[in-house]
Amino acid sequence: MTLSPGRVPGTGPGSGPAVRRLTATLYGYAFLDDFVLLYPVYALLFSDTGLTVWQISSLFCLWSLTGVLLEIPSGAWADAVSRRLLLWFGPLLTAAGFTLWVLTPSYWAFALGFVLWGAKGALGSGALEALVYEQLDRLGAADRYGAVMGRARAAGLVAVMAAMPLTGPVYAFGGYPAVGLASVLACLLTAATAARFPEHREPAGEAKDVDACREGPGDGTGEGLGDIVSDTPGDGWARTLRAGLAEARGNRSVRGALLLVPAVTAVWGALDEYTPLLVRDMGVAESAVPNWLLLIWAGATVGGLLAGAGRRLGTGGFAGLLAVSAVAMAAGAWVRTPAGIGLVALAFCGFQLASVLADARLQDRIGGTGRATLTSVAGVGTDLTTIAVYGAYGVIGSATTHGATFALFAVPYLVTAALLAVVGKGAGEKRTGGRRAARAARTSGSRARP
Repeated sequence: MTLSPGRVPGTGPGSGPAVRRLTATLYGYAFLDDFVLLYPVYALLFSDTGLTVWQISSLFCLWSLTGVLLEIPSGAWADAVSRRLLLWFGPLLTAAGFTLWVLTPSYWAFALGFVLWGAKGALGSGALEALVYEQLDRLGAADRYGAVMGRARAAGLVAVMAAMPLTGPVYAFGGYPAVGLASVLACLLTAATAARFPEHREPAGEAKDVDACREGPGDGTGEGLGDIVSDTPGDGWARTLRAGLAEARGNRSVRGALLLVPAVTAVWGALDEYTPLLVRDMGVAESAVPNWLLLIWAGATVGGLLAGAGRRLGTGGFAGLLAVSAVAMAAGAWVRTPAGIGLVALAFCGFQLASVLADARLQDRIGGTGRATLTSVAGVGTDLTTIAVYGAYGVIGSATTHGATFALFAVPYLVTAALLAVVGKGAGEKRTGGRRAARAARTSGSRARP
């Protein structure tokens, strides 16, 4: 048996310690990254500082645009340098932004904070997925990527749900400064956890171990932050960017997977921002809205946990998942009663599962060294589509109810499901035709024998 250059002999998915260390670090990182007490109240902080609705909206746009502009360059950078280093540095940027918000609250401080937060998101997007996938692949456990990332996303949602009930008491104790301090501490803990990620890199032409490349303080085990892999980071950045984009141009399956990620992820990710308005529109009292939102987030959490089982879905099954989720969202939003919230939660469960599976399909199809670059390309597509959904929601939501708007946004998922069903049917017919041709060839060969 021939081992791939980056594969570690004797470290299959059942071997234990290495995979457990990676997943434990990932789950801790995902939890702490979303355990931010400022999440439920930062819009209130902006309003209490005197910002208008237009100014608050402009901050959200600035946040999204920062991610769009930095996503692909940071993805190429992650393929040229240590991904662990970027995952460590990103939360420090967010900590600096949150500090500005609570110490010098003003429009420009909020704007700078969102730029730093957007930069953090760009640094981690692509780098995290690439690091986790390649580490699992090196350990012979790449088939567990979907389940692992699903649990990581579930850990982040659990962190959001855990932070919400804590925000009130902390705010009552010390106001926005106390909530901000707690959020900064969470960012620092996230950075500390990122430093524990194992990282072994295999650049084109030669495998290198990032842990082995580092010299400096540490415990002597090579478990500190990885240094830059390339001796010429500028050249390495440009090379990995070109290699990643060339793979997307030359591989149709990679292009399809790149398009599938934003098609699945962007719409429901944007609609999540409007779920409080939808819940209130369904006749729920203001004080009970957070409790009903927990049901929706619980549905998304379950979707992440189901990713391991969902890996067995073929293209047709994936299309069915999207179609059922879209119908559930449309029906739940249209009835405009609290009972419909359960259907919306079911829909978000399906959309979360589909998002994890779409990411796993993309990672499986990437064969070159530009994994973070291509993942970031998908991230840019998601960001741009999300901005478009925000704009469309503003127009449609102003003319009709939130329930009708949610129901209308189920249509893109039905279209995507129909396209996938056609693709899956075509692939199935092609496989069937190939098997028939093979059988015919064997039959013809047997008849030709003397």
